Amino acid sequence: MELYIHIPYCRQKCRYCDFASYAGQEQTMDVYVDALLCEAAATACDTPLSTAFIGGGTPSILPPALVNRLLSGLHERFAFTEGMEFTSEANPGTLTEAWLRAAITGGVNRISMGMQAFQPELLRSLGRIHTYEQVVRSVVLARDAGISSISLDLMFGLPGQTPEMWRETLDAALDLAPQHLSCYGLIPEDGTPLKRDLDAGRISLPDEEDERRMYDDTLAILARHGFQQYEISNFALPGHACQHNIGYWRQTPYLGLGASAASMLHTPQGCLRTANPSDIAGYIDMTKRCNWHRREIIPVSPEDARFETLMLGLRMTDGVPERHFETLHGITMEQYCGKTLHALAARGLLEHADNCWRLTRYGMDVQNAILVELLEATENGLSDG
Repeated sequence: MELYIHIPYCRQKCRYCDFASYAGQEQTMDVYVDALLCEAAATACDTPLSTAFIGGGTPSILPPALVNRLLSGLHERFAFTEGMEFTSEANPGTLTEAWLRAAITGGVNRISMGMQAFQPELLRSLGRIHTYEQVVRSVVLARDAGISSISLDLMFGLPGQTPEMWRETLDAALDLAPQHLSCYGLIPEDGTPLKRDLDAGRISLPDEEDERRMYDDTLAILARHGFQQYEISNFALPGHACQHNIGYWRQTPYLGLGASAASMLHTPQGCLRTANPSDIAGYIDMTKRCNWHRREIIPVSPEDARFETLMLGLRMTDGVPERHFETLHGITMEQYCGKTLHALAARGLLEHADNCWRLTRYGMDVQNAILVELLEATENGLSDG
């Protein structure tokens, strides 16, 4: 079982962000932590946790006293496995020694920071409130506090970004000696200021060739520095892959606490998802009233669960283990979609080795098209082995 805790507060909303995060609501933090602990008490189980992850928003703007109260309360309600990976997100420039002490005392042993870019003009265009110099100071602060596993998030394909600027960003990140890098291509989300500017023609994205070069440079540069790609966007030094995210991609059951947080459980009736209200006030009201039926219930059909195993597993360079698929779903991959798998392999998009199906390097480039083909085949009953 994995645990996710959502902290929805930000100093300023980034221009590309469509997550449940809010600026200017810090006055509700005390009550929100009470709500988190109330939900934790209502959902706690005896199953030991394998990982925990505090995300946001910006967890690092939560006052240290509230961090202490939150984490000590979670330890009272859940069975934390000794030495397990416990990550907290943080934004550069918001980390303090007091916050880090509180987080580490509560078991946090991994920090994930959103660096995003090296160039000040790109950071401003994204609505980020930090500078690269603050990234440097935050990494040093975390390392001096005893955090030995540090991850940095980077973004490519940004408006105004060139391949040369992306290589500068990669070099600047590597200078900080992180153990993990997440390198995401920008996806303009509807309703965000950045998407509105794109639609209005005020800004434009790099062309497809330049974005392709940025991704290729990522693979080459990080490989030279000893980073192993274990998922389309994620790279780690040996022993530092994010176990929490791997749990998501392998469909490990998880509990989500907080505004907009989702949970996914395996029940005798099949896979079941729930999602909390996304606004802070609605979430707090739900917990005060113990009105748990306000959660959105999302049943997952056996067919949807099978396809999700493919969709999530094919993001990983290890692919989808045949035994894992059969254990989850009671049928083999050959029975489920064998004809399509072999047809894709014949076209050089998939490969079968070590009892796993995985994307080839070329297949990684066109993953979305492959998933569409698999989905259409399984929906139309064309893929029985």
